[in-house]
Amino acid sequence: MENPHPPTSSAHPHVLVIPYPAQGHMISLLDLTYLLATRGLSLTVVVTPANLPNLDSLLHRSTAEALSVQPLVLPFPTSPTLPPGVENAQHLAFPYYPHLIQALSALWEPIELWFRAHPSPPVAIISDFFAGWTQHLARSLGIRRIAFYSTRALVVSAFHSVWTHLPQRPADRSSDDSFPIQLTDVPGSPTLSWIHLPQIYRRYQISEPVSEFLHDSFVANESSWGSVINSFRGLEAPYLDHLGRDGARVWAVGPMLPDAGQVSGRGGKSSVAPERVLEWLDSKPDRSVVYVCFGSQAVLSNLQMERLGSGLESSGVDFLWCVKGATTQARPEEYGQVPAGLEERVQERGLIVRGWIPQLLILKHRSIGAFLTHCGWNSTLEGLASGVPLLAWPMGADQYLNARLIADELGVGVRVCEGGQAVPDPAALAQAVVKLVRGPNKERARAAEMKMRACQAVAEGGSSLADVEMLVKELRSLCSPGTADEQQGWE
Repeated sequence: MENPHPPTSSAHPHVLVIPYPAQGHMISLLDLTYLLATRGLSLTVVVTPANLPNLDSLLHRSTAEALSVQPLVLPFPTSPTLPPGVENAQHLAFPYYPHLIQALSALWEPIELWFRAHPSPPVAIISDFFAGWTQHLARSLGIRRIAFYSTRALVVSAFHSVWTHLPQRPADRSSDDSFPIQLTDVPGSPTLSWIHLPQIYRRYQISEPVSEFLHDSFVANESSWGSVINSFRGLEAPYLDHLGRDGARVWAVGPMLPDAGQVSGRGGKSSVAPERVLEWLDSKPDRSVVYVCFGSQAVLSNLQMERLGSGLESSGVDFLWCVKGATTQARPEEYGQVPAGLEERVQERGLIVRGWIPQLLILKHRSIGAFLTHCGWNSTLEGLASGVPLLAWPMGADQYLNARLIADELGVGVRVCEGGQAVPDPAALAQAVVKLVRGPNKERARAAEMKMRACQAVAEGGSSLADVEMLVKELRSLCSPGTADEQQGWE
């Protein structure tokens, strides 16, 4: 298909960025946007009004550094399958995620109208892997689409496998969450329990409209012109090689972590002044504090909060606990409540922060000795890049595979609990915290090694920096004369 517009200048190729409106997805794609902008690309980021504040940090940095980054604010599509007032995944229970993914595909028409009216339209789309529909949009516009994966290469391989082969449990074991599924077309042929497959896949039902939309979207990801993955070769070379087989374009650009001075607004606004948190950390000895945070989605029940608080208190270890309050729960009073009297009993030994805090600044602080995490990929990468041993409590999505990486493959941490409804044993939790923070352990040495590998990847001559430069080169090449005539046969 011919491009009806002249290509943009090769000096400043224009790229359209389409995130998925969940914190864990947006943060790393906006980090990539900044990296591309610093290399002379012009970028437009699609955003709905409720998510525009998530761009504040990026837009302020871009203005200060004279970079070309602009928002394209489009109305949130209405959908009868979504609760009223929901415009992002931060305040949405998981059963609605597939409906949100489908609802966002209604942005196709306003994006196309904007594209055809633009004097210098994009030569490519970079979009989240939850927006597989943009592959079809890109083809209709005669431009290239690159899939962005905010997760690790093994998880990308697993996604490709399950959405291609659609494995299911046999009828006589349809309620067995431990039923094994072997991914024979993934390196190492890993076997996963049914419950450890991606949640968004496990809800698949043949001929059900939303399921079929998801199936088409995830399969479409594999037809993209290329894939960008927030990982690095020193961590996942076999899986990256697998994804790049037969000449497929795969750019591993992680870990994409900003400099210390650019961290404070990344991902949101702090509920407590970062200076207050850092002052508290400054008062603690080196490697003496366990940092506890479960990301932007998970909310613990009051029973989970009680047992976790009991374990932290009885450990005798200093702790910094980031608590997320209830949002979408049917009975919000049963979630997210700090155990009564805990703050008074621990006093200066524990600091509890309600809401968001600048995680990367915290993890890089000299006083952090361990990180209790839900094993989301952003948190896992940030922990690895900071050289901090990890206490793993996976709760869903890709977190089970990330916990396997942490505890079994890399040996940088240990499991302390598993599952979104699981309740930790306070004594076992306290023992694990003491071991990682105070005792001699191999996990700390392995974490230090992974930090070195991560730093090497993004340093001069590193694999991830080289892939960023190659990605920019490929995007510039799309502005060359004749490129529009080569849009057929991308795959």
